[in-house]
Amino acid sequence: MTDNAVHGAPEACAELLQLREESAALRAELDETNQGVLALYAELDMQAEQLRQASDLKSRFLSYMSHEFRTPLGSILSIASLLTDELDGPLSPEQHKQVAFVRTAARELSDMVDDLLDLAKIEAGRISISAAWFDMFDLFSALRGMFRPIVDTSAVDLIFEEPIGLPRLYTDDKKLAQILRNFISNSLKFTQRGEVRISARLEGEHAVRFAVTDTGIGIPAELHGTLFEDFAQVDSPLQKRLRGTGLGLSLCKRFAELLGGTVGMESQPGVGSTFFVVIPLALAQEHVDES
Repeated sequence: MTDNAVHGAPEACAELLQLREESAALRAELDETNQGVLALYAELDMQAEQLRQASDLKSRFLSYMSHEFRTPLGSILSIASLLTDELDGPLSPEQHKQVAFVRTAARELSDMVDDLLDLAKIEAGRISISAAWFDMFDLFSALRGMFRPIVDTSAVDLIFEEPIGLPRLYTDDKKLAQILRNFISNSLKFTQRGEVRISARLEGEHAVRFAVTDTGIGIPAELHGTLFEDFAQVDSPLQKRLRGTGLGLSLCKRFAELLGGTVGMESQPGVGSTFFVVIPLALAQEHVDES
């Protein structure tokens, strides 16, 4: 054995020993990192469970509160109607005015209760989707009849463009009607003169776009991104006079998602707004009968 080999063996052993020590230190560091990652995952799981429980409690609270409010509000509306009909005797003009205030306030609260109950059902996953084939002519006819009493006493024309040449839809017509009712109600609320126009057209080969276009006050660009969030409202003199729940458009967005679609809007202050929903012509099976 040469001198180089004799001298090289201890150096190789020392290098190997150093590598083993470094490897052991690296393994220890990896073990410590893995323990930290596992602890982080456990903490994230715990926080996720706490958030789920908090969301469940909120949904149950909204549901219970909504149900509890319905009975007294129904009684208030019934009594106000009896007073307005003067079944217990005539009212003075001032008394009629006061009763009208009561009815308006009770109706606003009732609408808010309905919106909160729908919100609670959606968040709890208890909204069912019942899809069926229907004709858009029937949908437009029902909406036209619903809003006729309101439009007959206003300076706004409500125009339904005939959905000529469009195929039948397979979706939940009640949820779609609720989306369009909210859009139309908002447009009528913020349009003092001019028109509110409802239309439908194909969007590509497999979807349809429903739009509600008005000649109302319009919405500033900085609000476009938040308008479909919970409790979002337009800050305007009309909004202060015509109060709302701030949940209508948020519910529209959630209903559209349940129907496999999307919502959107375009608006320019002083010109008007267009709110639209795009849904598939036929609702996918996985969306049907969700609960």
